Parts: sequence; C-alpha cells; structure tokens
Amino acid sequence: DRQTLVAVLQFLRRSNLRESEEILRREARLLGDDLGGNVATVATSSPGVAAVAAVPPGKGETRGVCGVGPSSRRGPREVGSPCAARSLGGSPLFWETKVGAVVVEDQPDVSAVLSAYNQQGDPTLYEEYYSGLKHFIECSLDCHRAELSQLFYPLFVHMYLELVYNQHESEAKSFFERFHGDQECYYQDDLRVLSSLTKKEHMKGNETMLDFRTSKFVLRISRDSYQLLKRHLQEKQNNQIWNIVQEHLYIDIFDGMPRSKQQIDAMVGSLAGEAKREANKAKVFFGLLKEPEFDVPLDDEDEEGENEEGKPKKKKPKKDNVGSKSKKQDPNAPPQNRIPLPELKDSDKLDKVMNMKEAARRVRLGPECLPSICFYTFLNAYQGLTAVDITDDSSMIVGGFADSTVRVWSVTPKKLRSVKTAADLSLIDKESDDVLERIMDEKTASELKILYGHSGPVYGTSFSPDRNYLLSCSEDGTVRLWSLQTFTCLVGYKGHNYPVWDTQFSPYGYYFVSGGHDRVARLWATDHYQPLRIFAGHLADVTCTRFHPNSNYIATGSADRTIRLWDVLNGNCVRIFTGHKGPIHSLAFSPNGRFLATGATDGRVLLWDIGHGLMVGELKGHTDTIYALRFSRDGEILASGSMDNTVRLWDAVKAFEDLETDDFTTATGHINLPENSQDLLLGTYMTKSTPVIHLHFTRRNLLLAAGAYSSQ
Repeated sequence: DRQTLVAVLQFLRRSNLRESEEILRREARLLGDDLGGNVATVATSSPGVAAVAAVPPGKGETRGVCGVGPSSRRGPREVGSPCAARSLGGSPLFWETKVGAVVVEDQPDVSAVLSAYNQQGDPTLYEEYYSGLKHFIECSLDCHRAELSQLFYPLFVHMYLELVYNQHESEAKSFFERFHGDQECYYQDDLRVLSSLTKKEHMKGNETMLDFRTSKFVLRISRDSYQLLKRHLQEKQNNQIWNIVQEHLYIDIFDGMPRSKQQIDAMVGSLAGEAKREANKAKVFFGLLKEPEFDVPLDDEDEEGENEEGKPKKKKPKKDNVGSKSKKQDPNAPPQNRIPLPELKDSDKLDKVMNMKEAARRVRLGPECLPSICFYTFLNAYQGLTAVDITDDSSMIVGGFADSTVRVWSVTPKKLRSVKTAADLSLIDKESDDVLERIMDEKTASELKILYGHSGPVYGTSFSPDRNYLLSCSEDGTVRLWSLQTFTCLVGYKGHNYPVWDTQFSPYGYYFVSGGHDRVARLWATDHYQPLRIFAGHLADVTCTRFHPNSNYIATGSADRTIRLWDVLNGNCVRIFTGHKGPIHSLAFSPNGRFLATGATDGRVLLWDIGHGLMVGELKGHTDTIYALRFSRDGEILASGSMDNTVRLWDAVKAFEDLETDDFTTATGHINLPENSQDLLLGTYMTKSTPVIHLHFTRRNLLLAAGAYSSQ
C-alpha cells in the first residue's frame, strides 16, 4: 500500500529517526528524497523482510513497520524508534503509532486519549450514519445479523462520546435518546454512567470513559460477516463509522460458521467486549502437585486412638498406603519446584494424618446422597457482617464487620486460649511431652476473641492452612496478619491506596493474594512487607481473589465483569473469561484443578474449563448476587449461596461430563450450553431471612453455611 508506506516514511522523518527511515527505504527499494513522488513497488520477497500491514489506515493513523530477521542488521535501537523490542520468530512486526497522539497504553494522559476524538464528522449526520448501519444489519441474513449486532453498543458509545467531545451537545443528547433503547439490557448500568456525560469537561475525570477509550472493544466475528460489513461501509462511503471500527474496535476474525445469538449472548457483556482468542492460548498447568510421602501411624481402634486434644496417640508407625500414595505425577501438573513452596513442619504432617483419617470417613456425595447443611446464623449483627471464613478443619469461624472489628469464634468445645506471658513461659520445662499444652494460658480461655486494628469495614478474611494466622483486609487500604496464638496483629501490609475487597491465603500457606479498588491484585509473602507480584489488567475493581489448588495460579474476579487467571511465576495473565453481565463476587476451583466456577450479581454461575480456556456451563436459578461458591471435597457437588437467601446444590459431575472441547470449539468459541440447567439442580434450601455469604465443606463433606440475619 503505497500511501501507507509514504506516510510511514514521512512520520519517521518528522520524528528524526533517520536510521529507521533509511532501512525502510532500502527494504522497499525506495531511493531519492521525493517522498511525495512515485514510489517503487514494495518488494517483500525474502522471509526476513518487513511487509506493510495491508489494512486501510484508520483516521490519522499510520502503521509503522520494522524489519526483523537477517536483512535488517543495525546498531543499537534508537530511543523512541517505532520498532517494538519484541521478536515474533522472524515474522514482520507491526507497531501502531498515532500521528499527533501519544501511543495509547496503560493509564494514559487524559488529554492525549481524548484528542483522538478531534476528528470532525458532520454532527447532524451521526444519527443518519447509525440508523443506516442499523437498517443494514437488521436486514442482513439471520446468520450474520446476530454477529453484526455486536457492533451496535461500542459504536453507539464512541459516536456519542465523539459528539460530546466536539461540543455538539444537543446532537449528542438527541443521538442518545434516539438509540439508547436499542442496546442490550446488560449494558444498562454503563449507559446510565454515559448519560451523565453531557459536556466535554465531564469526560476529563471519568474513569469508565477512559477505559472505554483506551482499551479496544473486542468483537469476535466470522470472516463472512466481517467481509459483509466492510463491503457495506466502503460502498456507502461511511467513513465516520469505518474510522471508529478501525480506531476503537478490535475485530477478532475467525474462519467458520457464524455464531448463533445464544452463543454470542453467553460470552459477551464485559466492559471491553469479549476476550481475544489469543488471550486464552497460553499453556496452563492445572494439575495438582504430588503429595509428600510420609509414614502414617495407624491406630488399631481408631475411636480410642484420639485423646482429648484430638491428636493421635504415639504408636509404632506402620507403613500405610494412604500417606504414601505413590501417585504418578499428574501430566498437567506444574514441575514440583516451579515456585518455591514452604517446607512441611511436623505439625503440618500431623494435620495431614488427621485429614486422611477424616477423609476415610468422608461421605461420598452424589444426586442420591446430598450433604447435610449446617447454617451458622449471625444474630444481632448490628455491626454489619461483611466477611466470613472457616478453618479447613472446621474448628474456628471468623467474621469481619463494618465496625472495623474482626471476631474469631471457636465452634468446637475447645476454647480459644492465648500463649502465656514471657515471664510465665520461662518457668516451663521445654522438654516435657505436653509443652504445647503448657504454654497456653487457661485464664484467657473464651469462645470469642475480638481483634481491633482496622480503621474501616473489614471486607475479607482468610485463615492460614495451619491455623496459626489470620488475614483480614479492609476499606482502610491495608491487609493485616494476626497471630492466633496471641490474638494480636503481627503485620500491616500497605500497598493498596484504596479499599481492599478480598484476600486469601495460598493452600500451602506463606503466600497470599489481595485485590482492591485500585484495579490490581497483589501477591504477598508473609515475611515481605512489599508485594512480590502486581497483577494489573482489570478495567475496574478486583472484587474477589482465589488461589488455584496447586498454588501456581491466582484467579481474580472484577467489576469489569471478567475473570482473569494469573501465573504466579511471572505475573502474566494466562486466561480471560467473559460472559457475566455484572461484577463477579465469588470464585471456586474444582478440587482436581481443572475447572473454575464463578458467580456474579447477574445471579448466574458460570463454569469454565481452564485448560481449554472455554465456558462449559451455565447454572441459572438464583435471583440475586452469588457471594459464595464451594465444591465438595471430592468435587461431586457444587454449592452456591446467594443474597436471595438460598443455598443451591448442583451436580458437578454431570455438568462436566462429555464436554465438547475439541480444537474447533476452542478456536472459534462455538460453545453449546444446554438450554436448561434445571436438571443439574439437586436442591434449593431457603433460610428465613439470611443472605448466604460463605460456604465450606468439612473434611467429611458436611456443608457449613454462614450469613447474618437481616430483619427487613
């Protein structure tokens, strides 16, 4: 494309990048100084030579080019050269630059972002352009109509913003009033924000606006539908719309059948459209790590084998096959040392033994055998219950409250005790067998301990796997680590500048994750006061966080209506899941690590296959936000708890069997969800007037639920 090439050369010259200009000239066999003159044909025969992107340039946009490969040997890269320092294995690299605008990347300068709207079209014709396109799409064949209808919303927003930015306020108002009713119902909240932007000044500080401007809205369209659209816009000379498509939309084109309305509706609805297919291509090690092997002392009579403290008596260890499950390494598991995990202490081993004994008596759940549900209702919680967690062995429960307190209860007859004072500890015989008992101070025994320290509502709580520590995060922007030996605060982690909505310990302890209003999730280790990783990419608050069972990945749910999976090792985002129509409030990994369940304000539970990066199920039934999701210990049942005061049980085995995860489905996102999820619903259990905010399966598969009674 000769014009593009000339524009690129002019741009390089204006930017004083003589060296790049010379290289491009040589590659394109262009000699002489006359940039406007006749340009020789561009030769792109040798494999390492750069080709110019054969895409019509958008408004005021040139596509710079940079050679990669043997033919472009050169010295050190000039600063500001339009060549991205990334190599794609010898393929040409394209680097978009906007002439007269800053390259739009993360957290950009507002005025630079908005200047892209300077392009003036005739304001009176905007309604005509839009209704013309609308008429074309509505009259096209059914198979294309569903796909092309995805254009309505992003075009509507950008055309409206363009009118507002160029101060055509009355035209903007009439454009909004005429077409806002045509948009899908799940965009209503966004449109409400948009309707309040009526002047250019309003656009300066509006975050939602900025996100929409800076992140290209992704549409996934089949090649046939795209060709149809392109032809229509070019015939009609409809440059205004074509420019917006070029500048602000990312069209992910796939070969094959167009998708149906149901398939599209299942996947769209997030703040930035769907995920690009590239985003879900990376390999994910979703398998479980191998359990360490150690001897298990087996008691002859299990019942008498436990003394008062619930610790197994010392007996001669007999080799038992439970502890030394010589499992073969799961082929999908990450290497054992991919990330450093803490060593097992003796107390951890003892706990694992207890866990295995409990597991031996675990009830096998299924459609014929549903779990009993024990509901912990917080009565008179006038302080406002905002978070709950239960220890893995179900011995303690913690509540975070809006009055900034954290309250820990023992739910077994064993009371909570603190360690004795230093003076008393010095008198204890350290060699005695029951030294761990002797260090506890009986005078402090009580069922409830209250932890003071936060200066705002506590939105998230999490017990460490060894029950020695407790995390809490708050509106005050900090995450606090509490000792459950002394019931005091050990550390306050400061990194978030705004409220922290959720925090969770890794299943192996030591690491924990937090997510907040500043749109990023942070990975911490208990002994570092700075975060180890910062996971940035969400376009709105990170509302919930979860570790994968193998601790190598972290899932985050956000108010931008997407779920992202992050690799702990390098901080990369390896999966983006779109499909929810409201902010995400709950996440749960299946015990085998293969699947993820997510719940949101739209009352739907969506099921995802992590390996293939695909949505594989949708569970409809709840009528309000889903705040709690949990798989049973063997993964046969998924429990969901909601603000609609119900707990629902779903058949997870049936939901995940015979999945269509062939290459074609993965490539195009043609997912076929069953019309009706009612046959997966095993039971619905109402509370009188208690929203469910936490669920937990005990080691024997009893389901514990928790929430605060609301008198309204």
